[in-house]
Amino acid sequence: MSYSISESSLNDLKALRHDSAQSLKWSYVFILPEWMQTWWQVFGERFTPYIRIVKDGEKTIGVAPLMTKDNTAYLIGDTDVCDYLDFVVVPGMENDFFSLLLDDLKKNNIKSLDLKHVRPNSIVMMGLVPLAESRQYKVTTKQEAVSFEMDLPSSFDEYLQTLSTKQRHEVRRKLRRLNEEGKIEYRLIDAGDDLPVALDTFFRMFTESREDKAAFLTERMKSYFCLLVDNMRKIDLLKLGVLELDGKQVAEIMCFDYNDCIYLYNSGYDPQYVSLSVGLLSKVFAVEDSIDRGKKKFDFLKGAENYKGHLGGKEVPLYRCQIHI
Repeated sequence: MSYSISESSLNDLKALRHDSAQSLKWSYVFILPEWMQTWWQVFGERFTPYIRIVKDGEKTIGVAPLMTKDNTAYLIGDTDVCDYLDFVVVPGMENDFFSLLLDDLKKNNIKSLDLKHVRPNSIVMMGLVPLAESRQYKVTTKQEAVSFEMDLPSSFDEYLQTLSTKQRHEVRRKLRRLNEEGKIEYRLIDAGDDLPVALDTFFRMFTESREDKAAFLTERMKSYFCLLVDNMRKIDLLKLGVLELDGKQVAEIMCFDYNDCIYLYNSGYDPQYVSLSVGLLSKVFAVEDSIDRGKKKFDFLKGAENYKGHLGGKEVPLYRCQIHI
């Protein structure tokens, strides 16, 4: 085996992701080059890129999408808008990949890795942590957040049966009450002339539905969302779910459709319709739509909101992993 490690760029990674000759596993939407490039364009000015690819001959066995500041390396992204992150490694090549990467980091005077957030089954936890510990590096892992996700069955009725009796009855009661108010339609917008108008409505509902969301959506954050929508639209991952009552938009959700998983990224609703639970029901319709389109997983993403568990989500702990080299 002839291993090498070299500097790369986010543009190079975009080409690499679409190279069918490679066996790289881009596991999550948040580690796609297009997502990282979006984040970097808006938030990356405080960091120096440290992107490395490791090859065995001509074949790439792994990607380290890192950035550095003050002798510490981080995965590109942040916990505000990237729910969980990871490296990109060919399965079975983790030990060789991280051996070269750790040597390269040390050679370049990087003294620590600060990786957050990572899942329990991440390449970080399953591959990097054991190797770092075997090298006697100081390794600290601490749970800092939680995410919720669920496997999707083959029908909506089957999904409802997975809920607790109480929650199943609550969902059915809320759906019945909403349908009694008028004509209900849930549809997806992913491109075309409807998208700019729907996005403006989303931002309005986002800020009106909760005070913390209004504070979160600074002008800079709004520019990030707009750029993200545009970039994800270009690679056919964007799904903007719109719930309408008698033709009026009453709730919207921003989703991304990747690897047969629907990522529920954010949402908003018209406060005038709060008594009809349109915010919650927009998620229920999203689940139903995902099942109808044959998706395998629904990811409610980071945050411990009660509705995620009520709608069938299973808790996934998210960790901060610090390694001192």
